[in-house]
Amino acid sequence: MQASVWYAIHTHRNAWRLTRYVHAAMGECMAAYRKEGYFRMQVYLDYAAATPMDPRVYEAQKPYLTSLFYNPSAAYSAARQVRADVNAAKDAIAHAIGAKRDNLIMVAGATEANNIICASTQGEIVSSPLEHESVLACVTRHPHMLVQPTREGIITPEALAQALSPHTELVCIEAANGEIGTLQPIRALAQVVQAERARRLAAGNQTPLVFHTDASQAADAISLNVSSLGVDAMTLSAAKIYGPKQVGVLYTSDRVRLQPLLYGGGQEHNIRSGTENVAGTIACAKAFELACAWRADGGEKRIEALRDYLQHELCARYPWARVSGPHARKRRLPHVLHISFPGIEARRLIILLERKGVYVATGSACAASSMRISHVLSALGMPEYVATGSLRFTLGRPTTKDELTYAISCVDEAIQEEMQRMDVTARDMQARADACVW
Repeated sequence: MQASVWYAIHTHRNAWRLTRYVHAAMGECMAAYRKEGYFRMQVYLDYAAATPMDPRVYEAQKPYLTSLFYNPSAAYSAARQVRADVNAAKDAIAHAIGAKRDNLIMVAGATEANNIICASTQGEIVSSPLEHESVLACVTRHPHMLVQPTREGIITPEALAQALSPHTELVCIEAANGEIGTLQPIRALAQVVQAERARRLAAGNQTPLVFHTDASQAADAISLNVSSLGVDAMTLSAAKIYGPKQVGVLYTSDRVRLQPLLYGGGQEHNIRSGTENVAGTIACAKAFELACAWRADGGEKRIEALRDYLQHELCARYPWARVSGPHARKRRLPHVLHISFPGIEARRLIILLERKGVYVATGSACAASSMRISHVLSALGMPEYVATGSLRFTLGRPTTKDELTYAISCVDEAIQEEMQRMDVTARDMQARADACVW
């Protein structure tokens, strides 16, 4: 393998040939891994970080990448048809969340949506330390208050009520946390915001108050009807529901006044200028259609049963492991398992599991890329000894029980290897976990 790579680099000047030789070398490496027993099966369990595009989504957007390439703002008939298709796609997305097309802004992912809603207020923002970095980075640029969650990662209505002040203009609480799997009681929190509005009205306080939720991680798990949730603004991401990356939606009610981050041609109601991403909008609509159908068919129940199987097997093998997040099913994302093996370095487990063809995470992709303890675990008060042993398994629609059985055996092998390296026994690990108060 090394000889073929060296030969390609130092002998072939043609880029195409170089690519061919490197690919051949990679193939040799993969073959060697398989010969040594690696990759008996490849199991992807990081769906909260990225989902593969559903083939039906790809087929829906494909014509708009090729033959139907027209700019929807143009005046001729072919472009007007594309405009009609874009509007129909927006109608479908709006229908999925119980909204109107005019209340949607198509954006380049959830990060942009979160930035727009936060940049549209100059006043105080109330949020939580569990939010995605794209929310926290914006919130901390304003006067702000972060509501302390419970140990299970829940923001209670009482805690939110205490955090609000007469100057609060925006509340940002995520619908679901993609790291520990907490589903927030959004409807109950919305009622707190509504009560605060009523008090302000009675007192003659004209300060606006908007309730925004980032629901990027929730679309495959719960209904996101905006009226039922009681929210004024909501962030959605196609990338989390088997759609394309860099495609998102910002819903806002009529009461919300947005300020643009981008100026130009005035697309998206003058909030998001730039030629519309036609293929992305079509794909996003298809992804939401499939997500709604998947939930209606009981998909989240099936994936929850698989998650429970994974959790039961790991906890049975390692009683000293610690599962994070809510105990109540209704407060938990069905596809997320965050589990800590105190005393075991999770980053080493990640490497060992990858060698066996199992792909998991230590937490959110953003935290993992910077090799730091997740801000979510820090906000929960999790001791470093526990946090550094944390793995996040997130299942997807394609996940099977056979894949999980293989993954469980690989986790078992990896932990046993680490315990042998550390020269500790299961009794030692149990004693250390018991001594760690949390």
